[in-house]
Amino acid sequence: MLRNRRPLNPEHQFTHLPMSGIIRSRIKRLFAILGGLLVFQITVIWAAEDLTLFESFWLTMTTLVTVGYGDFSPETIAGRLSTVIVMFISAITIMTLIVSDFIEYRFYRRERIVTGRWVYKMKDHIVIINTPQNGGEQYFMRFASQIRAIPEYETVPIIILTRQFPSGLPPELADVGLVHFHGSGSDPEALKAVHAGSARHIVVLAADEADPASDSLTFDIAHRLTEANLGNRTTVECVSDQNRQRFKTVGVRTIIRPVRTYPEIMVRAIVAPGSEKVLEDMFNYQNDHPHRYDLKLDDLNWADIVSALVRHGIGTALAYIDNDDEVSCHPSTDEVIEGKGLIVLVKSQDTPSVQVVEEALDRYRAFLDKWHDAQKEQAASTD
Repeated sequence: MLRNRRPLNPEHQFTHLPMSGIIRSRIKRLFAILGGLLVFQITVIWAAEDLTLFESFWLTMTTLVTVGYGDFSPETIAGRLSTVIVMFISAITIMTLIVSDFIEYRFYRRERIVTGRWVYKMKDHIVIINTPQNGGEQYFMRFASQIRAIPEYETVPIIILTRQFPSGLPPELADVGLVHFHGSGSDPEALKAVHAGSARHIVVLAADEADPASDSLTFDIAHRLTEANLGNRTTVECVSDQNRQRFKTVGVRTIIRPVRTYPEIMVRAIVAPGSEKVLEDMFNYQNDHPHRYDLKLDDLNWADIVSALVRHGIGTALAYIDNDDEVSCHPSTDEVIEGKGLIVLVKSQDTPSVQVVEEALDRYRAFLDKWHDAQKEQAASTD
């Protein structure tokens, strides 16, 4: 008996179709029917009543929204019958259905957004695939704050493609403008849903930053992206250095080690490709590393110190320590430095001693003295 029972709503017959599209189509049909009824009613009132076209339109619209100003009203039998049948029975009922469908659509859209199943219209945005196993909320918060602090990135949309947050993003992430889509980077439909093809940058985080096996999942996602010619805008995390060449081979632009406590490194890798190599070297002892030299500084400016160290093959000066133990990074080039130490980026296999650095600075002082004396002699001879 219940087998032939009609469904309550039309969309129940089309469960294989997106409900949002069904509701929108139904609203469009209802609007079309409502528009036809209004045109018909205006025409009847205009023909049957002693009213102008505008007055007929005004009477029809005030009747539709049940305002009833009373300035105009149908006087003929044809006008009154048309108002009862077309307006009160048909048009007002259809308008109620439109409002009901619109409310239903808004609730549906809200539920889809919260659960990460709404497809946003995005372009020139950032796609982040996967979520850190621990501290994901803090990582995304710092990532968003860092990326938004960069000129031209203040308003860039950010969407996270992840199976995390099934009940919705934490309020803190939603408040900074992040949205998410519930899915996997290995799913082509999910990549299509986040509009990876029109993204400015794509970031693939390691599923497990401590497990080299997670590189296999990352590689699968990276391979799908490069097949779509998106490798030149993709940054991936690689747990094992032995797998880096695999990512380079398929055409990934930037490969970086997972550094969960410093999302700033990921941001640098995105907006300034290549800088991640410099930053990674500072965190390990393989190639280069920052080294502290305790020595007195009181008569050279920053440009002289940098030149002295580079000319003598020692390294690159990064900062100095003043007499109050404060570290000053990248000071003014013509500022005379007074302090008690230097931070220098040096080769890990051949780290110069503090005596070598002091000798380099002394030789540069001697060079400057000779140069100044030569300038004075040239000026005297010209006079």
